[in-house]
Amino acid sequence: MNRTERIKNILEKNFLEFNISVNDDSISHKGHYNFNGNDETHLIIELKNKSTSKINRLEIHKKINSLLFEEFKIGLHSLQIKII
Repeated sequence: MNRTERIKNILEKNFLEFNISVNDDSISHKGHYNFNGNDETHLIIELKNKSTSKINRLEIHKKINSLLFEEFKIGLHSLQIKII
């Protein structure tokens, strides 16, 4: 299982009220500080709320960063989080 799939599984288990997509955007950063763009280091996470209930975006960001703490330790560099 690659990093993108692993992260999607983690998020789906913890955010049941959202449809979740995780996309690797690492290739867009090719050439930055000699980065080759091949590693899954820059990800875009999109959460789409399934309900009309009010959400706290700051708390969601904090929870995502906490859940992915270990991924940052092993090479994840950047997350772009979109909450819709």
